[in-house]
Amino acid sequence: MSFGTQDNADEVMNEINMTPLVDVMLVLLIVFIITVPVMKNAVNIDLPRAAAKAQDPKPLTVRLSVDAQGTYYWNDARLPESSLETMLRAEAARSPQPELHIRGDKSVRYEKVALAMAAAQRAGLRKIGFITEPAPGETQ
Repeated sequence: MSFGTQDNADEVMNEINMTPLVDVMLVLLIVFIITVPVMKNAVNIDLPRAAAKAQDPKPLTVRLSVDAQGTYYWNDARLPESSLETMLRAEAARSPQPELHIRGDKSVRYEKVALAMAAAQRAGLRKIGFITEPAPGETQ
């Protein structure tokens, strides 16, 4: 007992199966996408040789802190107000000139921070920044 007839195998197929053709075309496309950049960068060039010199050293950072009582701290060491401008002039004369980071307590009088900024400007420091802490809940 058979469910099909043998005549079906002898019939001519009228339609082309497109699936294998699409598969072959996709494989060829992937091969070309991978090989084209390699072929473009395959130009032989005789590059000149040069001696590399060391980069300039990164300038140092000086931390000037002002606590709640108005006391100055130079890199975490207590600094009398009378010698503040002398220290700033010495740092301004260095090459490369260091960056000055001012950290002022939130309860200090603005006058103390302004005096430090004015002294830094008179000394000739060009890079002055302020250090703050992010508010709770803020992302950096």
